[in-house]
Amino acid sequence: MQVIEKISDIQAVLSGHWNNKTSIGFVPTMGALHNGHLSLIKNAGKENDLVVCSIFVNPVQFNNKEDFKSYPRDIQSDLNILEKVKCDIVFHPSAEEMYPGPVDGRFDFGDLDKVMEGAHRPGHFNGVAIVVSKLFDIVKPARAYFGLKDFQQLVIIYRLVKDHNIPVEIVPCTTVREEDGLAMSSRNKLLGKTERRHAVLLYKSLKMAKVQSGYLPVAQLKKMIEESFRHDKVMKLEYFEIVDMLTLKPIKLWSESKQVVACIAAYAGNIRLIDNLVIFS
Repeated sequence: MQVIEKISDIQAVLSGHWNNKTSIGFVPTMGALHNGHLSLIKNAGKENDLVVCSIFVNPVQFNNKEDFKSYPRDIQSDLNILEKVKCDIVFHPSAEEMYPGPVDGRFDFGDLDKVMEGAHRPGHFNGVAIVVSKLFDIVKPARAYFGLKDFQQLVIIYRLVKDHNIPVEIVPCTTVREEDGLAMSSRNKLLGKTERRHAVLLYKSLKMAKVQSGYLPVAQLKKMIEESFRHDKVMKLEYFEIVDMLTLKPIKLWSESKQVVACIAAYAGNIRLIDNLVIFS
């Protein structure tokens, strides 16, 4: 496994693979790797000749400086983990390498980045688009792998690739969960024992929404979820939305869409977590 820090170096290594039409599978990450990331890498290994994983905590997608500072980082642990799976190249650039000058670029995603994460984290998805488009240009993969846990991000990346004619296939991968249902996330490492125990409320709420979707009106179901968080002393709900899977617009009636997903964001103590579950499709 090669570990490369410079853009020019990784492009020099990959140039021969591009010329030989080697299929490159790419997994962009911010490190603090867990089994969810490894599932992406394993899928990439099954479908491609070469697997590239990037580890880069992207500063321009954080609208909260403290969140950026506290984001878990352990590059040596990450490299040890990647040594055990089929990962051929790790790209681990510095912020100065990725952004040698002022960071600019504005992307138009219509209403996709105005709701849910976009509403609560202004500029977040523009920062994601900046780094993802830059990484795609550096690596030039045939396929890129993203987890469904970040559902809104996935929809926006589909739009990015379509609008800018980027020649890469986006491959969505199933959310990997802990035994109690909590979606695996790098931020889980920041949870204390009490917060970790209560954090499962996100998944329980999503499961409740799926079960009750055939019986309760949308508005009543949302109130039920909100009430369950009000009764929890550790968890604080930021949003719970039931939206169309393609437009991400909230629905008021189940009959409004044939593809519906429930999305949730909440704080376990000071740690912000997100999750989602397809209601029907």
